[in-house]
Amino acid sequence: MNIKTNTMDKNIKTETYLNDLLAKTYDAQRGYANAAEATNQVQLKKWFVNQGIQRTQFAAQLTQEIKNMNQEPEFDGTFLGDVHRGWMNLKSALSLNTDEAILEECIRGEKAAVDEYTNVLEHKSELPPTVVTLLQNQQADVRTTVSKIKSLEDIASHEG
Repeated sequence: MNIKTNTMDKNIKTETYLNDLLAKTYDAQRGYANAAEATNQVQLKKWFVNQGIQRTQFAAQLTQEIKNMNQEPEFDGTFLGDVHRGWMNLKSALSLNTDEAILEECIRGEKAAVDEYTNVLEHKSELPPTVVTLLQNQQADVRTTVSKIKSLEDIASHEG
C-alpha cells in the first residue's frame, strides 16, 4: 500500500506541475496572438503567429502527458497571464515604438516561462523520464525563442 500511495502522490505532483505549465503555455499562446494583432510589420506578425502555433503544440504535448496519467488537463490560462496580456496591450498602446515594447513584454514572459520550467525540473527525480525529456526540450525551445526575440528587439529599436 505504501508503494501505491507513493506512486499516487508522484502522479498528483506531476499532474500539478504539468497543469501549471499548461496554463502558462495557454497564456503565452494568447500573448503571441495579441502581439500578432498589435504589430503592423508583416514579418514580425508571421513570427508571432508561428510562436503561437509552437505554444499550441507545447500545450498538446503537455495535455497528452496528463491524459497518459489518466488525469484531466485544465484548459485555461492563469489570472496572472490575463494581467500580463492586459499590461502588454496597455504598454504597446502608450509606447512610441510599439514593436519594441511588445518584444520587451515577450522577453519578460518567456524568461518567466524558462524559470517555471526550471522550477519544475528541480523535481525531475519525482517525474517520469518521458515528462523530464519533454520539459527539457520545451525549455530549450523557449530559451531559443528568448534569444530570437532579443535579436528582433535590436532590429526594432534601430528601425524606431
